[in-house]
Amino acid sequence: MKKHLVAIVDDDKAFGAYLKTFLSLRGYDARTYGRGDEFLASIRNAEQPDVVLLDVMMPGMDGVETLKSLRASLPDLPVIMLSGNSETPTVVKAMQAGATDFIEKPDSPEALGEIRLEVVLKNALERKRLTSELSELRQQLSDDEDQAMWGASEKMKIVAQMIEQVSDSDVGVLIRGESGVGKELVTRAIHQRSTRKAAPFVKVNCAALPPDLLESELFGHEKGAFTGAATTRIGKFEQADEGTMFLDEIGEMKPALQSKLLHVLQDAEFTKLGSNRPVNVDVRVIAATNRDLEAMMLKGDFREDLYYRLKVIEVHVPPLRERRDEIPFLIDFFLSKYSSKWKKPVPHLTDTLHGMMLSYHWPGNIRELENMIKQVVVLQDERMVIKEIERQQQRAQGVVVMAGASIGVSAMPSSLPATPVPPPPPVGAAPAAQDDDEDGDEGEADDSGEDAPDASEGGVSLSEVSRAASMKAERALIEQTLQQVQWNRRKAATLLGVSYKTLLNKIKECGISR
Repeated sequence: MKKHLVAIVDDDKAFGAYLKTFLSLRGYDARTYGRGDEFLASIRNAEQPDVVLLDVMMPGMDGVETLKSLRASLPDLPVIMLSGNSETPTVVKAMQAGATDFIEKPDSPEALGEIRLEVVLKNALERKRLTSELSELRQQLSDDEDQAMWGASEKMKIVAQMIEQVSDSDVGVLIRGESGVGKELVTRAIHQRSTRKAAPFVKVNCAALPPDLLESELFGHEKGAFTGAATTRIGKFEQADEGTMFLDEIGEMKPALQSKLLHVLQDAEFTKLGSNRPVNVDVRVIAATNRDLEAMMLKGDFREDLYYRLKVIEVHVPPLRERRDEIPFLIDFFLSKYSSKWKKPVPHLTDTLHGMMLSYHWPGNIRELENMIKQVVVLQDERMVIKEIERQQQRAQGVVVMAGASIGVSAMPSSLPATPVPPPPPVGAAPAAQDDDEDGDEGEADDSGEDAPDASEGGVSLSEVSRAASMKAERALIEQTLQQVQWNRRKAATLLGVSYKTLLNKIKECGISR
């Protein structure tokens, strides 16, 4: 049976040596390290320990900072903090940083047995075993979910085939597609099917940070490298060593940082901010974008050499509107997922909403569909989703919002009257219409325009022409809505999105009657 490997990180060499002997006699394989950065560097090239005994107070990178860096790349590794200082703030700080347990150092190494170190180690190892089993189960569920997201369309079958073909190689992959189509899912699927699947998968959104912070995020920095750099920091590339780095929104990266990224891809090494010492890494980089990188290259906003480094293989993820046959399956999938997650009844979507979702253009793609289903599950009501789809469809059809009501392009007049429409009476000058007969004196507005004088007889300002067009478009839409609801003005006001009083005033202003 293989021995459990324990890493001992302590600047007290005598204590570390005694602790190594103590553990070796009890069936453990132990290794000692005198500094936190020394230990972090070793785990990139050596066997990963099963548990870590980490001293809090050390020169250079102290125990808490070492723990934070360790947690970024190995979140499930048990770490037991050792310190001669058992003050509450020290304990709290260590536990908040992710320590598994905290043990106060004995006054002498010979008293190690009295602090129940073996019990703490066994508990930590058992916790790791359970965490590993849970992680494997979650990964199986995640793989099932990822597979569910592919759907059965021919276009997504091509994407799935590409994933299988590129996973085993280490070539660069550039994933193209609109926002929300599932580019990250494709990247994770490639990682999970690759030889690097046991190593870290690290994602960086290049649009989420300004350039100076993005460089520190990717490559790390030394203490004092810039204002606010109070400690040494391990960057994402070091965290992703031997694994996969996903650079999302790569088109947002500035040219100065692009050159440093190119150097990493070419030479597999980089330098931290504030350091001259090269750091070697073995990372597969997969990038994604929804921007036109070719157009950016012509403008000088994206390096051509980096483009060809990233785009050895290109995978295009089609938008949801091009694979509508997947929509019914995705609806059922998200309904089941979030109803189970939030312990809610599975809503039954009406045929109306199903039909709208099948014909909708989905500008936000799968992410938008997922969010709509979340809303239906949480509220147990689909009406808000129906209204949102209607609003989006109106925008897509060129509908503009005017005076609190939606005015369609089709309602706009084909020719503009040359004589401006008289301005409406001042507020409070005339009572609002109360019933159908009150509009009799106003009469029907003449839509023909036959009595309008020629524009050459007098100047007409642009604002007057705009007002005339607006008035005519409003009148057309209001008349159409009133006829649709058999002149039920309260229902018409609701459909138009205005108050009842506003609609009565508009009817009066536009001279509308039965």
